[in-house]
Amino acid sequence: MVTDMLPESWRGVLGEELAKPYFTELIDFVEQERAAGPVYPPREQVFAALEATPYEQVKVLILGQDPYHGPGQGHGLCFSVQPGVKTPPSLRNIYKEMKEELGHPVPDNGYLMPWAQQGVLLLNAVLTVRGGEANSHKGKGWEKVTDAVIRAVAERPDPAVFVLWGNYAKKKLPLIDTERHAVVQGAHPSPLSAKKFFGSRPFTRINEAIAAQGHTPIDWRIPDLG
Repeated sequence: MVTDMLPESWRGVLGEELAKPYFTELIDFVEQERAAGPVYPPREQVFAALEATPYEQVKVLILGQDPYHGPGQGHGLCFSVQPGVKTPPSLRNIYKEMKEELGHPVPDNGYLMPWAQQGVLLLNAVLTVRGGEANSHKGKGWEKVTDAVIRAVAERPDPAVFVLWGNYAKKKLPLIDTERHAVVQGAHPSPLSAKKFFGSRPFTRINEAIAAQGHTPIDWRIPDLG
């Protein structure tokens, strides 16, 4: 069962949500899709973002839309791809902004696990996708699950920074108590809106907010894998 793969630190805050009837229907749908053809990410990586960043350790929540739909790309962390996979356009733009803003070199890979391990929850709103068909699992129920994740972080006593890039992500603003938490909004880094994304200085804004909350800022450098 996919529910058994939910990391321990998240079970207490999401268990009630996943006990609702829609979740069983959602999992049945995903399993039917897997029986019919490729679905990404692999079953064991559906909750990889929650696995990499325990509930108590979330400093930053970056919200993506749905997983990459090419073979071997997505592994459960938004914007991230597995080692050895070509860096996708949106992430290339994120790296370009990082270099201009912070002076960090552009890495030779798109594997963002170093961010996740520092407390950056890289959450997609939809956690699975049919191979080759973007947004193919949209509206099937994952949004209810990930809205519950956002609310759970927003309801913690410890403040966090929510990063909402693009209009889709900005629609989640009502789920966040903006008096207790910081929100960094901006254009999406995709090639379609990158001109507005460049120069928005998101990394500095995020780290300033983290520091104001009494937390250690994120080291945004991604090491080369060679």
